[in-house]
Amino acid sequence: MQFDVVTLFPELFVPFLTTGITRRAFESGQVKVKLTNPRDFAEGNYRRVDDRPFGGGPGMVMMAQPLSQCVTRLRAERADNPPVVLFSPTGQPLTHAMVTRWANSQGAVLLCGRYEGLDQRFIDAHVTEQISLGDFVLSGGEIAAMALLDAVARLQPGVLSDADSHAQDSFNPALDGLLDCPHYTRPEVWQGRAVPEVLLSGHHLHIERWRRDQRLALTARLRPDLIRLARQTARLTAQDELVLAGL
Repeated sequence: MQFDVVTLFPELFVPFLTTGITRRAFESGQVKVKLTNPRDFAEGNYRRVDDRPFGGGPGMVMMAQPLSQCVTRLRAERADNPPVVLFSPTGQPLTHAMVTRWANSQGAVLLCGRYEGLDQRFIDAHVTEQISLGDFVLSGGEIAAMALLDAVARLQPGVLSDADSHAQDSFNPALDGLLDCPHYTRPEVWQGRAVPEVLLSGHHLHIERWRRDQRLALTARLRPDLIRLARQTARLTAQDELVLAGL
C-alpha cells in the first residue's frame, strides 16, 4: 500500500510519520508514504504554483500545470494506476466505511490543496475522488490527509497493541455502527465519582449487556441517525429495542 502525498509543506508530515503507535505502520512499510512538493514541477526562478483567480476575488488559486505534471509523474511511476484524491469541503464526508475501504486498498495519490483551491480544469482532468472531514474549512489539506493516513494505519495488522482494539471503535460494524460506551480505569473512586459496579462484578455477560445498553443510550442521544440506520439494517435485537423504548 502506498500513498503519494502532494503537498507544499512536506515538513508537516515528518513528526506525524515518526510519532505515536501508528508509526509502526509507516516504519514497517505496511503503509508507504511518499511526499512530493508540486513546487518541484513549477517553472521559473520562483517556482510559482499559484496565481490570481480569473473574475477577481480574494486569495490565490493553485495552477493546473504544476499539479498536472506532478500527478502524471507519480502515477507513471506506479503500476497500479492509483486513484487521485483531493481533500475538499465539497467532498464526501470521511466515514469508517470509507477508511476501511482505503485500509484494504493499494493506496492513492493524496492532494493537499492550499489557498482558495485548485484550478477546476485540473480537478476535472485528474481527480477521481474528493473527501471532506466535515462542514468546515481548513487552511490546507494536510491535516485531512494525516487524518486519513492515521485511520488507515491503525487498521493494519500488528499496529495496535491489541489486535481487537479497533473492533471496539465507534462506527465499527462489530458494534453495529453504534458509538462506543464509556470506559473507566483506576482508581475505583475519583473525586467522589465511582466506577459503575457492574464493571467490578466480574460477570462478563452482565458487563457486555451494560456496555451494549450504554452504546444504545449514547448513540440515541448524540447520533439518532445511527440508531435509525442500525434499525433499517436489522442490527438491533428485541432487547435493544426495549432499552431504547425505556430511555
